[in-house]
Amino acid sequence: MEDIIEAIERLKKERRAIILAHVYEPDEIQEIADFTGDSFALSQKAAATDAEVIVFCGVRFMAETANILSPDKITLLPAADAGCQMFDDTLESEVRQVMAERPDALLVSYVNTPASVKALSTICCTSSNAVQVVNSLPKDREIVFVPDGNLASFAAEQTDRKVTCWPGGCPIHGRLTVKDIRAAKAAHPGALVLMHPECQPAVRAEADYVGSTMGIIRYAQQSQADSFIIATEQGVLYELTERCLQKHFYLASRQMLCVNMKKTTLEKVRTALTTLEPRVIVPAEIRDKAREALQKMLEITGR
Repeated sequence: MEDIIEAIERLKKERRAIILAHVYEPDEIQEIADFTGDSFALSQKAAATDAEVIVFCGVRFMAETANILSPDKITLLPAADAGCQMFDDTLESEVRQVMAERPDALLVSYVNTPASVKALSTICCTSSNAVQVVNSLPKDREIVFVPDGNLASFAAEQTDRKVTCWPGGCPIHGRLTVKDIRAAKAAHPGALVLMHPECQPAVRAEADYVGSTMGIIRYAQQSQADSFIIATEQGVLYELTERCLQKHFYLASRQMLCVNMKKTTLEKVRTALTTLEPRVIVPAEIRDKAREALQKMLEITGR
């Protein structure tokens, strides 16, 4: 492994590359990354650098977003087959059909969507700013929120707005149950429950804090508590333990594992830097429209 890491460091310098890793990635991938964090923030950080190559250790929609923000840079996705289980290839056509039936509706798309769906959208949002985005839209317009119905319901609850929630979502967060949370609380008395809003509404009601992955990390850092039950994908434990050395973290369920996020390996990163493949290139006509939806989000939220 040391030889592979040395090769990655050498190739990174030769290629003028930057390595991004989502916090759900394997520990060894997060260790070699220049930046770790939520997907959209990582794309913003990459865009602000003078790197010529972006190596995105995550899933495809994340690399697409990086390419949308940095079309002049080469964007690599080491795990070429890493998709997102939140949606499938039919999402774009389904969204087109729904919006054709609701021509006056506003389409809010979570950044966890393909670029083609972002291009159809009125505005994008992240898990950290979904509430702010929904709250900013005209109150007399219908809002259709894709593709995570649980995040949509969270935004609706927090804003008291009528939101048409897409009948889909993240299966990893969606499979978490109230029984799981209560069992974790019984096993770890006094531990605070930190949860991602992609969890079901009844499950969210058991949480002490609901927020994005980086929101969960910041909460743990700033809290006076020393024990936490983590209700999101288990990869976030790496960053939590790195930043909070004296605190204790327990997974809400051992089922909180995204197989697609674990497809990236050190070998694949080395190969990507060697061959400059596999590349992710968003066609210009899609890229420009998707960027507009992302820019509208930034104009409202600043992030």
